[in-house]
Amino acid sequence: MARAKKAESKSDLTPSMDLPNLFGSDDPLFSTTLVAGIDEAGRGPLAGPVCAAAVILDPNRPIEGLNDSKKLTAKKREALAPLIKERALAWCVAWATVEEIDSLNILQATMLAMTRAVEGLQVKPELILVDGNRTPKNLPAPASAVVKGDAKVAAIAAASILAKTARDAKMVELDAVYPGYGFAKHAGYGTAQHMAAIETLGITPEHRRTFEPVKSMVKKDQG
Repeated sequence: MARAKKAESKSDLTPSMDLPNLFGSDDPLFSTTLVAGIDEAGRGPLAGPVCAAAVILDPNRPIEGLNDSKKLTAKKREALAPLIKERALAWCVAWATVEEIDSLNILQATMLAMTRAVEGLQVKPELILVDGNRTPKNLPAPASAVVKGDAKVAAIAAASILAKTARDAKMVELDAVYPGYGFAKHAGYGTAQHMAAIETLGITPEHRRTFEPVKSMVKKDQG
């Protein structure tokens, strides 16, 4: 496949349609420009790293069924993830650790994971579309934030699926390391089961000490 023609300016890298219509559209932007979609998984949990994924889809190898990962069943996400990896021009999954989350804050740690995902792509994008309302700084190509982009841009939807499946797999691994917390079930979110386990078993190295109520629990234990 011949490499897409490089756009001449940032202003050229603007979709010609309203964003709500971009998903699955035939906008020329997506067939003539190397567009990377970026999304994250795991900003809200009390435990575990935050994950980000970057995907550049191949317009000649479409993937049916792409959607916001939160709108898909776990079975559907698991079926789509290997298809995305097989058919995409490039993809990368990257992380920010619990230590980085606590030292930087969750927003900056998420931006760091997103930057790492873009830097890990084997193909350099010409435009980067990021799910949400802000983008990381100093990315290697023009970038735009797309609110609810995982339901509007196929590449972002693909990234959301890779990030979600990768983080779920990581939490299954942590469940084996720290039995009794239920990480495989709740993925680190503050469910009643999780809170009860913390009260009984204590705080693990994978818990985010800057997140409440973990933060208060740490202070209580130190007091």
